[in-house]
Amino acid sequence: MSAMFRALENPNYRVWAGGALVSNIGTWMQRVAQDWLVLTVLTNHSGTAVGITTALQFLPMLLLGPYAGVLADRYRKRVILLWTQTAMGVCGLILGLLVVTGWAQLWHVYLAALALGIAAAIDGPARQAFVSELVGPDKISNAVALNSASFNSARLTGPAIAGLLIAWIGTGPVFLINAVSFVAVIISLFRVKLSQLEPSTPVVRGKHQVVDGLRYVRQRPDLVLILVMVGLLGAFGMNFAVTNSLMATAEFGMGPEEFGLLGSIMAVGTLAGALLAARRSGPRLRFMLGGALTLGAFTLLASISPTFWIYAAVLIPVGLASITFLNSCNTTIQLSVEPQFRGRVLALYLAILQGGTAIGAPLMGWIGTEFGARWAVAAGGAIVLATGVASVILVSRRSQRTIRDQVRAAWLRRRATQAS
Repeated sequence: MSAMFRALENPNYRVWAGGALVSNIGTWMQRVAQDWLVLTVLTNHSGTAVGITTALQFLPMLLLGPYAGVLADRYRKRVILLWTQTAMGVCGLILGLLVVTGWAQLWHVYLAALALGIAAAIDGPARQAFVSELVGPDKISNAVALNSASFNSARLTGPAIAGLLIAWIGTGPVFLINAVSFVAVIISLFRVKLSQLEPSTPVVRGKHQVVDGLRYVRQRPDLVLILVMVGLLGAFGMNFAVTNSLMATAEFGMGPEEFGLLGSIMAVGTLAGALLAARRSGPRLRFMLGGALTLGAFTLLASISPTFWIYAAVLIPVGLASITFLNSCNTTIQLSVEPQFRGRVLALYLAILQGGTAIGAPLMGWIGTEFGARWAVAAGGAIVLATGVASVILVSRRSQRTIRDQVRAAWLRRRATQAS
């Protein structure tokens, strides 16, 4: 098997990846349906309402993420995932039934988004850390990249399918399909062979475990840099649900098919970025910094795109840059953080990423509603580009290669420990 897909040599990972792909397609279908329902059915093209919905879905990660990380370090990750995946499927089922029966109101969507966000907040750290138990340390980097490739393969097809289904039969059935898709993940979790897992030693119950995780991060300047950049880019550069919906409808006057197509076109770039990341064997700081700079530059270019199709084409490099940045951050954390802290650090990473999205989404939606969709896109691009430039200056001014060496040294120390 080629180096790009070497994690698939592991039977457990193959089972998990298959179930995750089906569920990811359903997730992307629901995201499009949710945004379209709020934007065109329950409101009169309110970007603010879409932003609030997005915020409610991601805010729980900001509030609960650190505690979810403690759960992931303390308990069996597979059991946590069985409960959280079931809960997220139920959320999709209830919202789908409300829409199909004609009872859905805006506050129902807000409540469903919040409930989904709570389940996802507990799910995220356990799911991210579960990858290392499936494949072991030698294939973590490849498995992280293939997870991203799976997610973005679903992103390639899910929005387009959702757009067609919304045009034909409405948003309600799309929510129901997403609910059914969670069955695939649950089945895959039951099929995983426990004897072939490589679980980390559970952290015993104790006081101040969240604080211990924060203290560990504070002592690592490389992790601090990652988390600051992730927070800013998540808040202002990755609110695609808000900006794409406003650009498609308010700026270009398009329907659900074209709106869904934007997500699929962006997925061409994100899938390409994920596959390129699968070929790399370790964390590289230049990909993280380069991804941030490229994301900011092409987002600014998207804001001045004169037509829908030019805007859609620019989303391809936007998607590639965003996934290059995120994969570099995730891989660095997975490979350089000690196993007993991995769940808590991943939880903090997800909390800042999704919490940033929750904070930034209403603001970006308000800018788009009050000043126009292009201003929302341009504001996000400018902030992302400034963040990238500032990070490059910071890294270059530190004692030569301090941060880069911190990343590499931590990774090499961990590999040496495992080899011994």
